[in-house]
Amino acid sequence: MKIRREPQSRSKSILTFDGMVSTIRRIAGKFKDKRTGDNKQYGMEDFVLSAFSIFYLQCPSFLSYQQTMETDQGNNNARTLFRVEKIPTDNQTRSMLDEENPEILFPMFNEIFDGLEGANLLNDFRGSCGDLLVAFDGVEHHNSDKVSCVQCKTRRHKNGKINYSHGMVTAVLVKPACPYVIDLPPEFIIPQDGHDKQDCENAAFKRWLQKHAERYHSYGITVLGDDLYSRQPICEDVLAANCHFIFTCKPESHKTLYEFVDGLKKTELIDVLKLERWTGKQKEIDHYYYVNDVPLRDGEDALKVNWCELITTNESGKILFHNAYVTDHKIYRNNVENIVKDGRARWKTENENNNTLKNHGYNLEHNFGHGKNNLCNVLATLNLLAFLCHTVLAMTSEAYQKIRTKLGARKKFFEHIRTLTHYILFPNWDALMKFMMDKLKLKLSPEASQGDVNSS
Repeated sequence: MKIRREPQSRSKSILTFDGMVSTIRRIAGKFKDKRTGDNKQYGMEDFVLSAFSIFYLQCPSFLSYQQTMETDQGNNNARTLFRVEKIPTDNQTRSMLDEENPEILFPMFNEIFDGLEGANLLNDFRGSCGDLLVAFDGVEHHNSDKVSCVQCKTRRHKNGKINYSHGMVTAVLVKPACPYVIDLPPEFIIPQDGHDKQDCENAAFKRWLQKHAERYHSYGITVLGDDLYSRQPICEDVLAANCHFIFTCKPESHKTLYEFVDGLKKTELIDVLKLERWTGKQKEIDHYYYVNDVPLRDGEDALKVNWCELITTNESGKILFHNAYVTDHKIYRNNVENIVKDGRARWKTENENNNTLKNHGYNLEHNFGHGKNNLCNVLATLNLLAFLCHTVLAMTSEAYQKIRTKLGARKKFFEHIRTLTHYILFPNWDALMKFMMDKLKLKLSPEASQGDVNSS
């Protein structure tokens, strides 16, 4: 397996708060500037980083407080923490960001990925087969009967009303039992030039493969997805992109495959592995059924896949869990349990990524601004990047880890950061972390990295 490695010095930089802000500032300098006159007192970097600061702190009023602080103290946290030289108004920011394609921000995802690789942290996301596990799922981040733009997906109801929405397919590095998920560039579900049909999750996923698979497949990639993905065209596209797959596979959508499997079960020709576990409260029995080289659909051109199923019961026979998967990885007695574990990790993109973005601090569905062209998707991308930056610090900064652990819920962490930055000017992020460490009576371990705040 061919692995690309970045220099350690670059890796260490991008994994720090200052390194991430500097990278966003560099990328922001490439944004289109539609202004034609001489009134350019704000740089494009100021617009992008102003928006990013709001998402990173999850505080819509952050910039207004910093303007007050600038008046009172001659400096502000938007400048010292986020390198915003001059704070623009909300309307100015929305207007300037509306003109740019959100994909201009995607190099940030890739640079953080390379940083994690250079720091040897990607192995935390390798499944039992040795591949990185990338889970895909669609998520909606705007829905309205009134607010719309040219990029909205439309749906006309029977009563004549039109619904407008924005969605995207998120690509997330996951691993069973790993507490973190790492976002890769998303693919937005938007109207496509030259296509009469509405865009959809499957089409967006195929575009993601076309745009990004070549960059990542050399690391070894196994794609995870729900039953929507376990169709032959998508499976073939994944294989053509030199990737592997483990997809949920339901009987109602794969009639031919399950007729084949049911026949093997009735004649007791299917392979079975039975494992018993004690949970601390009761004994649970896992029944793994598996077979290789079965047709995914009807027809002579049917793709041959490998199928496995897990049925978990208690001692009385009550079913506690039941799901099945198709994959191109060969299934054996000694790996079926791990393949199922890898396949089940798909839920992390729903629960620990999309659900966190919606309901646990990042307010993904909140209308921060819609615009006429690209604003909604640009802001959603900045929100994803804010979540990614927090995740990286949770993985790499002992100070950040200890503060988050002490405060508990993610929303409480945001509450503390918001309050502190409203009233106290901090020269940099490390100073903020040190202040919180001291007030919470926390100390770093002796082997803490130099990138963390210290006790001096």
